[in-house]
Amino acid sequence: MVTLSTSSTLCSFIGIMLPQQINFGYRRKFEVKHARCGGFQIKASVKTPNKDDNSLRVTTSSILDDFVFRQNFTIKSYEVGANEKASIETLMNYFQDSAINHFKTCGIHRGGFGSTKEMIKRNLIWVFTHMRIEIYRYPVCDEVVQVEAWMSVAGKNAVRWNWLLRDSKTYQVLSKASSGCVMMNKLTRKLSKIPEEARKEFEFYFVNSSLMILEDDIKNIPKLNVTAADYICTGLKPRWNDLDINLHVSNVKYIGWVLESVPESILMNHELCGMSLEYKRECGRDSKLHSLTAICGANNNNVEFYHLLQLEDRGLEILRGRTKWRPKL
Repeated sequence: MVTLSTSSTLCSFIGIMLPQQINFGYRRKFEVKHARCGGFQIKASVKTPNKDDNSLRVTTSSILDDFVFRQNFTIKSYEVGANEKASIETLMNYFQDSAINHFKTCGIHRGGFGSTKEMIKRNLIWVFTHMRIEIYRYPVCDEVVQVEAWMSVAGKNAVRWNWLLRDSKTYQVLSKASSGCVMMNKLTRKLSKIPEEARKEFEFYFVNSSLMILEDDIKNIPKLNVTAADYICTGLKPRWNDLDINLHVSNVKYIGWVLESVPESILMNHELCGMSLEYKRECGRDSKLHSLTAICGANNNNVEFYHLLQLEDRGLEILRGRTKWRPKL
């Protein structure tokens, strides 16, 4: 279980470059958005976008429509990998950044990674329980993409974040993802129920949508062991820069560890097109891990793997996962 991480970006609002985005006040059906730049506030009347108005969607970096948050990102040269495309870690950072900015625009963000006023009072933080992402096309350097983010209910003591990644010019869906989040006490490191006072801060912004990715396959990921693994990478250890503000490893770092035990022939000739991750426990600064990978299926040159990250000394699970790979074009 890991907390949200963030990446920095400049936001543009109705064609104006803003060094900081602070609290776009809004309610459903409002047509006025607010942004603050430096010491003054900019107001702009914006027509609520309809489903077919692509021009409005791609000229506005951050707009709110029925509590769906939208933000544009430009793929930077340092965010692409050896294949000259945005890395999976880059997409994950965009998703998490948009989730935090969503809370900011709702006016309920008070610090950390999406912490609200009532959460801070109770020393509570958000942690991921699972994550699923599907990639249909990876964006390339200098391409502008748009992330749509929204929250939905996921039981009494969890929320679900949902994301769509689109080509900002064609509005084509490039990727979609969803995750489950619960609260943890940052002092005791134990999971917590969502206090009613905290729930009231954000439940107004829940969206019921059929666009979320189904997460039924999370429970079907088996636990691997050393004897069942086809590939093993040992001696993995967090660096100081791998830790987030809650002093445990960022969930984005886990992806790199998972890929360490994927055979090089797959990395060279295939690309990752799907990933399901189930977070089991925190990973701290002094942890040492194994990364285990096992082939679970192959069809028409598409390959699937099971994965496990575990502590070397005690064998405790950190993460279970499944990845899907397709041949490179």
